[in-house]
Amino acid sequence: MHLTISEEHLGDIKTAGLVLRPNSSDLKPYYEILKSSLQKYQVRLLVEKKSANTLGIKGIPKEQLYTQSDILISIGGDGTLLSLSRRSYHYNKPILGINAGNLGFLTDIKLYEIEDFIDKIFSNQYRIDHRMVLEIKLRSKKEEKNLIAFNDIVLSRPSIDGMVNVDAYVSSPDAQMDKKHLNHYYGDGVIISTPTGSTAYNLSAGGPIVYPLTEALIITPICPHSLTQRPLVLPADFEVTFESEDETIIVVDGQDIYNLKFFDAISIKVAQKGVRMIHRIERNYFDVLKQKLHWGSQ
Repeated sequence: MHLTISEEHLGDIKTAGLVLRPNSSDLKPYYEILKSSLQKYQVRLLVEKKSANTLGIKGIPKEQLYTQSDILISIGGDGTLLSLSRRSYHYNKPILGINAGNLGFLTDIKLYEIEDFIDKIFSNQYRIDHRMVLEIKLRSKKEEKNLIAFNDIVLSRPSIDGMVNVDAYVSSPDAQMDKKHLNHYYGDGVIISTPTGSTAYNLSAGGPIVYPLTEALIITPICPHSLTQRPLVLPADFEVTFESEDETIIVVDGQDIYNLKFFDAISIKVAQKGVRMIHRIERNYFDVLKQKLHWGSQ
């Protein structure tokens, strides 16, 4: 395991691309402040088509937004930022999250901070965090699907009266380990999480909180039918493969759903590149934890 810490800065910013939380007409004040703040620096603001419809302005398709923008901006909650990060991943654009939600583990710029933070961006007073993501392969004799997960992959039971019944295997070239049987999971499900996602479903299921710039795989069983099953943290060079003869639902970042019965296996490993997220220099992860989880409260 190691930390991915960056001291890079953004290049010349001419165009910014904006995505809003869906169906949120109350976000127009955020858009207006952001637009005027960027105009001070002659930055053009493009808006994704569905978001633009909400604002009553002209927008462009997502693919054009990702291609033409120097940075991408989301306005909404953590879910909006998570979705933008996944869908724009292959364009490798830095992303800024403006918080118009409730949780704010990922988005740290509030409405009243937008103008000041845009000024800080153009005076190099910010930092870029490289957040690890997971590369997923769903394999069968007929096809192979390649996916990306920013938070987690959940192997879930197909119905309320069913159970997840899967075998897990690990392999690692660095550890000179070929495919080796790790565990048999029987219960409500299994979560494979990134450190960033460790404060999401993984935390609710009793998994560990892992510092988000760490590179590691977290495997947490959900309500297992054995008291011996416990969460496991693996180094970043490990690959985990799950196989099952039973129907198993695969949920990627809580947004995309697949069925393992159509595939022979699902393999998960750390992707070669992460997502670049723009944050305030002053942002401290442990302050965020204390605030969101009410640590130290009487």
